[in-house]
Amino acid sequence: MASRVNHDMLQLLLPMLFMLLMPFSWSYKDLSPGCRLYPFNVTIRSDQQGTCRGAHMVYACVGYCESSAFPSRYSVMLESNFTRNITSASRCCTISKLTKVKLRVECPGGFHHDNIEILSARACRCDMCRKSRY
Repeated sequence: MASRVNHDMLQLLLPMLFMLLMPFSWSYKDLSPGCRLYPFNVTIRSDQQGTCRGAHMVYACVGYCESSAFPSRYSVMLESNFTRNITSASRCCTISKLTKVKLRVECPGGFHHDNIEILSARACRCDMCRKSRY
């Protein structure tokens, strides 16, 4: 008896397949609790063809921090006209210290652009979640 993949099974398997084909990988260590520096390479190009380019290793903050949600106190619900019945406390992994990194952009024929300054994380911490910091 031949087995067929039905539509529901395909919907479950497709996201897992995409995760396996992603160009980066996470190890169990990267997903453990905490917030830490994570190195990656940045390449700056002068144009689509990459005529002039420069590369440098910089750091990002990766990991996760504790969060929770619980029923709001009666006083909070009363103050909000019973629209805020859940209170959440969340913290996000974020950059706590930045450093400037100088990147030299090289061109064919020995020409080069002035050094370009880019930012890199120097320290990370769990902090209040914000939409955008910078």
